[in-house]
Amino acid sequence: MKDHIVMPLWTCCLFIVVMNTTMFNVSLPIIIHDLQITSDLGSWVISSYSIGYALSTVIYSRLSDRVPVRKLLTVGLLILGLSSLLGLFAHSFAVLLLTRILQSAGAGVMAGLGLVIASRYIPLERRGAAIALISSGSAMAFGLGPIVGGLVSEYWGWNGLFAITVLVLIALPVLLYFLPNETTKTDQPFDTTGAILTTLNAVTLLVAITQQSLLWFAVGILSLVVHILYIRKAKLSFINPQVFKAPGYTRLVMIGFCVLVVNLGNLFLMPLVLADLFARSSLAIGLLIAPGAIVAAFMARYIGRWIDQYGNMRFLIIGHVLLAAVLTLFMLGLNQSAFVITVGYLFFSPAISASMSSLNNEASRILPKSQIGSGMGVLQLVQFFGGSVSVAACGLLLHRIPHVTVEQAYHYVYGCLLIVAIVSLVLVICHHRASRPTSPAFLSNNS
Repeated sequence: MKDHIVMPLWTCCLFIVVMNTTMFNVSLPIIIHDLQITSDLGSWVISSYSIGYALSTVIYSRLSDRVPVRKLLTVGLLILGLSSLLGLFAHSFAVLLLTRILQSAGAGVMAGLGLVIASRYIPLERRGAAIALISSGSAMAFGLGPIVGGLVSEYWGWNGLFAITVLVLIALPVLLYFLPNETTKTDQPFDTTGAILTTLNAVTLLVAITQQSLLWFAVGILSLVVHILYIRKAKLSFINPQVFKAPGYTRLVMIGFCVLVVNLGNLFLMPLVLADLFARSSLAIGLLIAPGAIVAAFMARYIGRWIDQYGNMRFLIIGHVLLAAVLTLFMLGLNQSAFVITVGYLFFSPAISASMSSLNNEASRILPKSQIGSGMGVLQLVQFFGGSVSVAACGLLLHRIPHVTVEQAYHYVYGCLLIVAIVSLVLVICHHRASRPTSPAFLSNNS
């Protein structure tokens, strides 16, 4: 595989896919007004895509153990591109919601298979750079999404946002040409029952959080118990329990959960802070956040090289220390100036890129090759779930902390994110210490 062609193009497609979330954030008020729907109903324009994206990511990753990557990519991008065409003509909430769900069903192929092909076909000495490139695409998409969404909505309406996602169809023939040919592995059956149970787990728990429903929470816990019992009896389950036997994998999953809680929580809070405390417009908010995303994209190639040269753990620790420092700055100095957000995000965004790149690279290192698809899929599912939980929890905390001003509420919520970052840093240090005695090669490469 010519990774110098495939990985940059893959990153561009992933950039569009991830930006498809943040573009709609700034357009949601217009959508609610145009379609005459409530804000609660309108929120599903965002959450339906996020939930479907997380689930389809792990499904494509799991399928890659059995189905050739080229075939999965074709199906995923066709679903994404054709559903985006439908979105250009969506003039009712039902059609819009259907379009967003279909988009998410195809969008997961980029995140789900990006790490799989990097882990499967790129040598370990170059893999860090490839994974860092992918991470930079996501980081830049989160930062530039509000700008693009604001500009497109202002001049072409919110339907015009779907035109950007259609562009992934242009990349499909090029990727198919350069990706390696694979054969279907009939000895790796796909567990449909397990996939359905995984979907139920994620959807019910996320709905319980977003709707603050004890009934949905009880249903989610029940479905989780049923799934655990099923995994114990199934021979080849959708969630492969063998991946958790890889040394340190469970810790990496917990770290990934924490990092996405911090990342998406901050991305959710920054626009609100800039709007509520400093009265910035949607376009101004995007311009204040964009420099950090651009720096992360610029630094990606260097971060990847440094990870390959100096090891994963060094940059996991550095990234976490920077995250904790920025969150401390936001917690203490949030009300000083809007540029506190800009300066802080200049360090926060590259720190997220370094943390996620080294985390994913470390996971690919410890997982057996036969478990790459399922292991990386589970890791990403937990990460996205953590991000979705974070957004819901931050939103609830902002409005549920009693007897405080809006400004004080932001300080408290950032304090909660800081605690999560510190917990994650402790887990990173524990993982480093636990790995050193059992692997001399790890010690020499990562200390």
